[in-house]
Amino acid sequence: MEEKKSLEKIEEMEKGTVKISDDVIGVIANLAINDVNGIVGITSGIVEGFTNMFSKKNLHKGIKISFEENKASIDLNIVVEYGVKIQDVCHEAQKAVKTQVETMTGIDVEAVNIYVHDVVIPKKTETILEEETITE
Repeated sequence: MEEKKSLEKIEEMEKGTVKISDDVIGVIANLAINDVNGIVGITSGIVEGFTNMFSKKNLHKGIKISFEENKASIDLNIVVEYGVKIQDVCHEAQKAVKTQVETMTGIDVEAVNIYVHDVVIPKKTETILEEETITE
């Protein structure tokens, strides 16, 4: 509660407002999960698949932000690497996104909802599997 009071004082003194777009929050969320091991990328959904993963033009694709009572809820559609513990990866992603968005924007994040849309075999494993198939 003390943070809200101090924010109100700053706004009164500055006689202006600061507005942060959903796109900025989306970019912060995307960058936050880049450091989470086991996440291959973000997808816009099942239909668009991998076409928009890690596109520099759309760093917020696959991320939906909604606000209710001055709190944000963030939905992420991700693709994970085969072999990882999905629950642990999602938990790490939730913590990373919540921490980064709150730190950088001052906006309270009420929920970070993770939707796993696909599992991908890493390229190294694919190469090994292809070699094993050829030799057999």
